[in-house]
Amino acid sequence: MEWQGSLFGFAEPRPDDSFATCTRTVLDGGAWIDHQPGWLAGSDTLFAELLEAAPWRQRTRHLYDKVVDEPRLTAWFGAEEGRFVLPPVVVRMQRLLSARYLVELDSVGCNLYRDGRDSVAWHGDTVRKTMVEPIVAIVSVGEPRTLLLRPRGGGRSRRYDLGNGDLFVMGGTCQHTWEHAVPKVRQAGPRLSITYRHSQEPDRT
Repeated sequence: MEWQGSLFGFAEPRPDDSFATCTRTVLDGGAWIDHQPGWLAGSDTLFAELLEAAPWRQRTRHLYDKVVDEPRLTAWFGAEEGRFVLPPVVVRMQRLLSARYLVELDSVGCNLYRDGRDSVAWHGDTVRKTMVEPIVAIVSVGEPRTLLLRPRGGGRSRRYDLGNGDLFVMGGTCQHTWEHAVPKVRQAGPRLSITYRHSQEPDRT
């Protein structure tokens, strides 16, 4: 992979614990998204660390009558994961986001899009199968890539170019009523998404 960080990106990684410029967009069907560009300062430092140290693997999936490689690499860390020590800033972001959204974000998954050929098709995260309103929080580092969001089953899509420490959070009914994708593009640098999810419904009492 060819990748060159930004001039100011290799500072100590530091999330904005004030969420000062985070904006919410209310979508149809009870869904919403929060977006804050550049939420994680010094994101290139974290990108380089995860790129080198995370236990990346190539997953497979069934496509009709064949088993094919998924066009991206993944590294997943559940609540009981102990073989890889997460960088302190990843844990700090986990705690900040858990406190803000009143859920225990107890698992962390990383997806690596190596170039424009890597992608993920339209989908809703599988947490929708067990939760009414799951929170899915994504911190994108590396080169920006387009994430598309559309109503489930089709319709006009919304475009977000995420990278360089951007925060993107999907909440409400988003995983049920909307779907998202990272499409293939002709040319792109590597981008890594750090995704936080929770395994229990929040206590609203």
